[in-house]
Amino acid sequence: MAKIIDQTEFNTLVSEAKGVVLVDFFATWCGPCKALAPILEEVADELKDKAVIYKVDIDQSQPLAQEYRVMSVPTMKIFKNGEVVETIVGLQSKGVLLDKLSYYAG
Repeated sequence: MAKIIDQTEFNTLVSEAKGVVLVDFFATWCGPCKALAPILEEVADELKDKAVIYKVDIDQSQPLAQEYRVMSVPTMKIFKNGEVVETIVGLQSKGVLLDKLSYYAG
């Protein structure tokens, strides 16, 4: 299961991370976010050696959502070595996410 992280954990687990990290900015009341959750779990299982997936609840971590300019949910940010390399907005298929993460993971 993708871990839900807060601001403090974000700084350690994402900003300072080496490698590829996908952060799913979500809300508990968001229908597409709920539909995306099992897809992200499958992606995390398939890419466990290449990429890490974390979740940020925008209602619990509003400053973080503002810092990364999250205007709608779900919004996913792909980080490589602590830097944002791509932003994906909206519900995506497993194939799209696997392709994007595999590309950045090399």
